[in-house]
Amino acid sequence: MQEDNNFMSNNAKKIAGKASLYLIYTFIGLIFFLPFLWMLSTSLKAGGEIFVYPPKFIPTEPRWENYVKAVRAIPFLIYFRNSVFITVMAIIGTVLSSSFVAYAFAKLKWRARDKVFFIVLFTAMFPMQVTMIPVFILYKNLGWLDSFKPLIIPYFFGGGAFNIFLMRQFFLTIPESLSEAARMDGCSDFGIYWSILLPLTKPAMITIALFTFLLTWNDFMGPLIFLSTKEKGTLALGLAMFVGQHGTEWHLLMALSVLILIPVVIIFIFCQRYFVEGITMTGIKG
Repeated sequence: MQEDNNFMSNNAKKIAGKASLYLIYTFIGLIFFLPFLWMLSTSLKAGGEIFVYPPKFIPTEPRWENYVKAVRAIPFLIYFRNSVFITVMAIIGTVLSSSFVAYAFAKLKWRARDKVFFIVLFTAMFPMQVTMIPVFILYKNLGWLDSFKPLIIPYFFGGGAFNIFLMRQFFLTIPESLSEAARMDGCSDFGIYWSILLPLTKPAMITIALFTFLLTWNDFMGPLIFLSTKEKGTLALGLAMFVGQHGTEWHLLMALSVLILIPVVIIFIFCQRYFVEGITMTGIKG
């Protein structure tokens, strides 16, 4: 009887501990969600209702026409199409090139491999602002300015040091016996990479695709530097243009921000499981 009471007491303590932990997580989540809730609420308010005190989270009368006005204020559909095209091409280039380079660092044995990998990681220390001027001069000499080439083609040449590191770490978690068995069957190194190992790295590829999507979709500096024609602008440039022209119309600004944020939220919701798995698996081997 005493053992049963102790068992029930321990279970009650565990349940209470988990419940307290979930309440803390919920409270922290609400704190982080509060700015997004306020942005959504502001996007549905009238102009004079935004700065009332005490503040109101629920608009008196939701004004859905704010979204129509915000879309008409800039060439939204053109900018959306340009952003989608640049982002999709950047994701394809990053995933393919980073996985290809990472395979060479993880599974192939060649001279000075580790030293070269260290140099690749070292390049991650240089921010875009350091290389901005020489890169601009390079693209100018190539005749790429005012085109999507500077925003797409570089992603097909390595995909970035962090993405290479992420894919390499994931490749290291795959047993070497798979590659050896394929070589014994006469499979080439490219065949091993493309047909055997790459399908196994789905979580890592989705993680890299998500990072690349966030980076490219929200990129403002790149389009600002390399694009000059209005019709070739992106949503990030459109938002900046809207701020310059309608900066005091906060309800329309929030409506446009919500529209730009929706694809990010949808993609993150559907890719969250793979994102967590990819980040977790890449830390198993060094």
